[in-house]
Amino acid sequence: MENDQRRKLVSELITLIEKGNAHVTFEEATEGLPPELRTATIETLPYSIWQLVEHIRIAQKDIVDFSISAEHDSLVWPDDYWPDPVDAVSDDDWEASLKDIKNDQKRLFDLLNDNKNDLFSPLPWGSGQTLLRETMLIADHNAYHTAEIIIARRLLKSWR
Repeated sequence: MENDQRRKLVSELITLIEKGNAHVTFEEATEGLPPELRTATIETLPYSIWQLVEHIRIAQKDIVDFSISAEHDSLVWPDDYWPDPVDAVSDDDWEASLKDIKNDQKRLFDLLNDNKNDLFSPLPWGSGQTLLRETMLIADHNAYHTAEIIIARRLLKSWR
């Protein structure tokens, strides 16, 4: 792949994760959420917004760590990927989770922007996964759960 084409593809991937393109961004979905609604549960939905945010954080970190190193120990599905319900989440814990999500995205973007990392070749320690596939997995996974956050906020009457 030519350098210019690679740059364009990487730019599109980063934009997809950061901006959402046709979707509301994760940041937009979580901003302005009243603290008391972070852990509110809705009878017809299996998770609170806090659990969704934490699930995004945990899964994304696992995918980025896997993409970086053969030394990574993958988590056990589903137990390690979903936090238990809690009654409250402090502002510090909420902000730390949001910050970790952004930091792991930056780690991914650094991988993508490093021309030494082939986007299409299978990672030597995987079972056919490529950096492109793992990036698209993060974009898809985060968009899916971001939509769930918005649905939860609508049902909690806390969305625009």
